[in-house]
Amino acid sequence: MKSRSQAVLPVLKGKKESRLIERGGSENADMSNQHYKRKRDLYPYSLLSPALIGATLIILVPMLFALGLSFMNYVLYRPQDHAFVALQNYRRALGDEIFWLSVRNTFIWVIGVIALQVLLGFITALFLNRRFWWRGIARSLILIPWVTPSVITALMWRFMLDGNTGVINDLLVRLGFLNEYVPWLARSSSALPSVMIALMWQGFPFFSVMILAGLQAIPQELYEVAEVDGAKVHQKFYRITLPLVMPILLTAVLLRTIWVANSLDIIFIMTGGGPGYSTYTLPLYSYIRAYSGLDFGYASTLAVYLTIILVMLIAAYVIRVMRTEDLH
Repeated sequence: MKSRSQAVLPVLKGKKESRLIERGGSENADMSNQHYKRKRDLYPYSLLSPALIGATLIILVPMLFALGLSFMNYVLYRPQDHAFVALQNYRRALGDEIFWLSVRNTFIWVIGVIALQVLLGFITALFLNRRFWWRGIARSLILIPWVTPSVITALMWRFMLDGNTGVINDLLVRLGFLNEYVPWLARSSSALPSVMIALMWQGFPFFSVMILAGLQAIPQELYEVAEVDGAKVHQKFYRITLPLVMPILLTAVLLRTIWVANSLDIIFIMTGGGPGYSTYTLPLYSYIRAYSGLDFGYASTLAVYLTIILVMLIAAYVIRVMRTEDLH
């Protein structure tokens, strides 16, 4: 009996040890799988972290700093008066006539420029979508206004619109549309439209490229079926082209609206905000208050008001897109 029990004991011990080894191996495998899964889940964040850190340092921190300045009386030439004034700057802006004039000009500026760019961009995209032998060259040349620096664009248009030696005045007089030269940038009634034309020329290639990409994604079979059904050109445009290009067009309008609303370089170089305050926009007014008046507190308040307006526009666009997706 003793010899049997002694013979059985090593076998039982071996089985227990093998089970422990298997259990330990399975636990190690589970731990390694969990570790691998955790690393896999964190891998995208590790790739995004440099961009997030850069965006935080370059965008978020200055935005928070500007927001803090908007609640202070922060005038550089009065350092002893840097005090917290709560909402005083915001109330001051609401009672500022130049602020409301700048808001009105900003809406006119954005709506007018975007409308002109969309119109010219759509026409150009429809033309570039056709087949002709120099289409490749035309698609390259159309990008010249877009890649031209804003400073060069502003100076070029300021020279062309000059009231004494401008080529546009000379051309219009020769063609009989004008009897005498017009100081386009020196008149309150024509200064803002003139600057809008300059920015329209610079930005319409963006819409041309975006809309052209949408046009090339439309299946040609849809137009062939429409022709078989007897659809005319305008019917194909309103029933096929426009609805299928509309998502791309809305996205381009949103992006360009943000860019145009924040742009001030062309206005500043061409008119400096004048004559008077006729070409003042919110970003330009904020810039002038900060770097001419050195009133960074009030300038930050104007920038916050502009941000609120843009956030409202973006929110309206997002709500519209979400409703459209829900309908589909």
